[in-house]
Formats: sequence, structure tokens, C-alpha cells
Amino acid sequence: MRWTLAGLLLTAILAAPLPAADYQADLGPMPLDDETKAVIAGRGEAEARLDGARLTVSGRFRGLPSRATAAHLLIGPAIGVPGSKALALTVSGDTDGTIAGRYRLSKAQAAALRTGRLYVQVDSEKAPPGYSWGPKGTLWGWLLPAHARATPGEPQRGAWFLPQLDTPRR
Repeated sequence: MRWTLAGLLLTAILAAPLPAADYQADLGPMPLDDETKAVIAGRGEAEARLDGARLTVSGRFRGLPSRATAAHLLIGPAIGVPGSKALALTVSGDTDGTIAGRYRLSKAQAAALRTGRLYVQVDSEKAPPGYSWGPKGTLWGWLLPAHARATPGEPQRGAWFLPQLDTPRR
């Protein structure tokens, strides 16, 4: 009887939905090289909320050198490393605009979000085609746990933001 109750309690704990979690990304021009610096520019922000397996993304961008054509969530092998398209975002506007999407994430996609490998990419008309190792976009930003932002032009006191991600230990 005692083992049955313990088993039921453990099952209930494991089956309980995960608490909602908030993420954010600062969107900036990447990668900048001699070929791309003349045709990619701008800034933006994105927010994401994970509630169980449901992810809701919203954001805005401004200052693109040409009209926005598409936006996606991509999965890279690590933070800052380009990857492959996973989910399409809705993009509206021209050189300034918004992005949005709502998805039910697979286990692999949720793991990518928790480990900092899920990122937002906004493409524009003048963005060159992809590299052999990944797509070129106009703005990129990795979704990381929500955190306070330093005020532009002001030194940040204390430790800089380093995400405490659900990364595997070796």
C-alpha cells in the first residue's frame, strides 16, 4: 500500500505541467562581413512565453535596409551558432514591423529553447542567400531566459547576464 501511494505521488509530480517560463531575444544584424554589411542592418526585440508545451512569440523590428520578407525560429547546435529552420513566424510591416507565432513544441524544440539553441531570424529582400553552413538573415537573436537589460550607454554593475540554462553536464 505504501509503495502504491508513493508511486501515485511520483506519477502525479512527473505528470504536472511545467510552470510558465519567459524568454527574450535582442535582434541584431548577423553575420556581418564584407559581403553583408551593406545590405543588413536594423534592430529589434522578441519575447517568448512557454506554458507547458505551448510557445507564444511576439516581437518588433526597425531599420531594415529593405522590406522584411520572412521570419523563422531556427535551432542551432549551440548559442550563437547558425542552425536550420524549425518554425515559421508571421511577419508584418515593411522596414519596421512585427513578428508573431504560437506553436505546440516538440520535445526536441522545447529542449532547444531551454538550452539556448532556439533563435529568431528576420529576413529581408536584400539579405543574401545562405552560406553553405546555414542561412543568412537580416536580424538574428537567441531566445534566452528573461533578464534585466542594461541601459544603453550606462555601465552595468555587478555580474553581466549569463543565462542559467538547462544544459547537460559532461
